[in-house]
Amino acid sequence: QVQLVESGGGLVQPGGSLRLSCAYSGTVFTLYAMGWYRQAPGKQRELVGDITRGGSANYADSVRGRFTISRDNAKNTVALQMNSLKPEDTAVYYCAARRTGTSSPVYWGQGTQVTVSS
Repeated sequence: QVQLVESGGGLVQPGGSLRLSCAYSGTVFTLYAMGWYRQAPGKQRELVGDITRGGSANYADSVRGRFTISRDNAKNTVALQMNSLKPEDTAVYYCAARRTGTSSPVYWGQGTQVTVSS
């Protein structure tokens, strides 16, 4: 059974930075591409970005240039570095695991709240 546990959320002022981490446990980590999603109140969950097992990352237009996804295959972790945060980045952020070659995640973390406000 795969488990994903996010950490690092919190309250930050506009323009600030925050780093989210996701710890993976279960089967072989490198079987999965890892993604970060977010869901703001009253909105659908959206993909923030994802990273292949080889370390190639893709991002939503809304965060490209501000957010960076990385993974450590030795430590079974994936991180989301968020810089230049905006109020519209406020959401619950979820880590997710997607089997390589598929389009939908099969495992989700419980989510961590990020609030960008002055």
